[in-house]
Amino acid sequence: MSVPENAPLLFFDSGVGGLSILGPARETLPNAPIVYAADRAGFPYGTKSEAEIAARVPALLGRLVERYRPRLAVIACNTASTIALAAVRSALDIPVVGTVPAIKPAALQSKSRVIGVLGTDATVRQPYVDRLAAEHGADCIILRHGSAALVALAEAKLRGEPLDPAVARDALAGLFDQPGGDRMDVVVLACTHFPLVQPELEAASLRPLVFTHGGPGIARRIAYLTQGQSWPAARQEGIAVFTRLDPDVEALRPALMDYGLTRIEGL
Repeated sequence: MSVPENAPLLFFDSGVGGLSILGPARETLPNAPIVYAADRAGFPYGTKSEAEIAARVPALLGRLVERYRPRLAVIACNTASTIALAAVRSALDIPVVGTVPAIKPAALQSKSRVIGVLGTDATVRQPYVDRLAAEHGADCIILRHGSAALVALAEAKLRGEPLDPAVARDALAGLFDQPGGDRMDVVVLACTHFPLVQPELEAASLRPLVFTHGGPGIARRIAYLTQGQSWPAARQEGIAVFTRLDPDVEALRPALMDYGLTRIEGL
């Protein structure tokens, strides 16, 4: 079945974290029409229960697909992906790409065989992470830490607000202070918000670390799943849609425009 060239790629997250996934995708497919959806009414996901997320995410994505008719959807959120990806795929009739912690590439890079996984509280406790660790890092010590404060820091950064360096220090301390943390050499940024504050994490680290996340790999996956499809001849105006419009959304406008999202709508 042919796909209309103006059919967009849909990116979905609780907030602005998915921009770290959108960025590499736009570099790979520069003329792709984009709809970026942020569930501000449900933000943050990392402190919610699995049942809340499992009920909320498929319903919202169903509404978004009905409105925007995308060719493909990306759940640009580790928490939502580790909990609701299977349910979303069964509910939608388009390809759905999830975002999962980049433990496989981290294990390939680690020399010390001690890897940190920095995510939300909801992500780091998921059995999905256990399976990734067993499959790709069986010979590694996998340290995990959840930080809701680091999610808030990323949102504040994109609103242009002053940042407290103690937030990044505390997040890394949650890994360094665990047994084996002194040998950790790679940190998986297992929340899509966290690559947005990678410079702050690097500045706060006690020593050099390798930080890795799933953005480039997801861009390659999107390109693979859409190969042979038609795209517009020129770069398109992107749409940012929010489940709640509030003053913080307007404060995000300059950052959204940096990612080509020039229109803001409510859902």
